[in-house]
Amino acid sequence: MTVVLRVDDLRVHYRTLRGDVRALDGVSFTVADGEIMGVVGESGCGKSTLGKSLVRLDNRMKHVGGKVTVDDEALPIDDDQAMNRFRFKTVSVIPQYAMSALNPTVRIRRLVSDLLTAHGIDFTAARPELLRRLDLVGLPERVLDNYPIELSGGMKQRVVLVLSTLRDPAVLVADEVTSALDVSTQRAVAETLVQFRDRGYVRSMLVVTHDISLVYQIADTIMVMYAGRLAEKAPSDVVVTEPLHPYTQLLIGALPEVGARFTDRRLTGIPGRPPGLRNPPQGCRFRARCPLAFDKCAEQPPFVEVAKNHQVACWKAGS
Repeated sequence: MTVVLRVDDLRVHYRTLRGDVRALDGVSFTVADGEIMGVVGESGCGKSTLGKSLVRLDNRMKHVGGKVTVDDEALPIDDDQAMNRFRFKTVSVIPQYAMSALNPTVRIRRLVSDLLTAHGIDFTAARPELLRRLDLVGLPERVLDNYPIELSGGMKQRVVLVLSTLRDPAVLVADEVTSALDVSTQRAVAETLVQFRDRGYVRSMLVVTHDISLVYQIADTIMVMYAGRLAEKAPSDVVVTEPLHPYTQLLIGALPEVGARFTDRRLTGIPGRPPGLRNPPQGCRFRARCPLAFDKCAEQPPFVEVAKNHQVACWKAGS
């Protein structure tokens, strides 16, 4: 297995007037060549921060420790200017709220041209490949003459997908790319992500989402985050059918079953709320909400492999 992306003990904080928020606190994982990894969890668990930290999009973020490598080359994630030569080619991103990422006063053709020019690529030379990819996502050439405001949400999402992958990045971070779309468009965008991987336009992918059921359909692996740390990581079917971490079990248990009626059984959520990350609790951060918590949980459990390709941070996992 060839590793494309390697994240080692990554620690990223947000600077606030009330102190640093430990958004990522010791995150380590790898993504293989050709792998699509889903990253799931509640709001505030660190999913989007993880995606942003790979491209350095937010100047409030502070790299506290750890490193990120792509194809064994370290990314200078703490240096915004130095990261410029890695963006779009080594690592690219479809940002959260991507439909709002397009300048509404500029035609799509100009947006594409400006992006290519910034990376030393001639628009005329890139045009055949651009049209090929637009056609792949079901968009006609005339869309280049439109303003973003003239396009539907799904069309804008697909334009951003094409823009983000024009340089065939080694790693693509897709951050909540389906959250504002209707169900049929969500599925179409998800299938397009897989197509782009299969065609070699993207070598590996992190799909950040709240929607476990959607990412289950396209991801090879699912990684569950909680309060800035990793809770569980395993092949998608294992996470959904045989979760070991209590948090993952509760997340899966909160999903509605297809065809089931809920007149006799109410859907249940997870009681409580995630801890604040300015002063996070010692030990397992899920302890206060966990139905299986015991004295040992006052110590932070290591994120270890309990079965082949199955890692969990829980003292009771596998016991």
